[in-house]
Amino acid sequence: GRWLVVGFGLVALCDAYGEGAMADWGALHLKQDLTASAGTAAAGYACFALAMTAGRLSGTALLGRLGRARTVIAGGAVAAAGMLLGSLAPSVWVALAGFAVTGLGLANIFPVAIERAGALAGASGVAIASTLGYGGMLLGPPMIGFMADWFSLSTALTSVAALAAVAALIGVATRRALNG
Repeated sequence: GRWLVVGFGLVALCDAYGEGAMADWGALHLKQDLTASAGTAAAGYACFALAMTAGRLSGTALLGRLGRARTVIAGGAVAAAGMLLGSLAPSVWVALAGFAVTGLGLANIFPVAIERAGALAGASGVAIASTLGYGGMLLGPPMIGFMADWFSLSTALTSVAALAAVAALIGVATRRALNG
């Protein structure tokens, strides 16, 4: 059970890494790499956050329809595709669409991961998974900054897609426990 809790914590970390990266770097990517106006650049995070909010608000219905494992797996895959689109887009409008798709994909991964960790190990499971998850939010922005220095910001943002794919793969590996 302990390894599953850590696995769910890593799923939460992958999700929160993307949330932190979008909050801190999405607007700069739009402004710097795609020459968006300041207002349009600010809209990047709004597109992401609004889509994530819509995804969370519809999460109960989605979970009822797909189940937890498929929700995590599909969410990770959708977020990975959206972030590849958002980070490698040739235009601002395509990037904004990618950011919205990323928000929809990430929306229900964190809550499911924390809930399953709690179901497996009670309060200590929630604590472990939450700590790992929020560690991702703290880790994401500086990691993106370091990678942007080494490569480019758009390349660094593809790490969000990579970690969303990792969340989906962990979802595949733990699907029995997710559906528990």
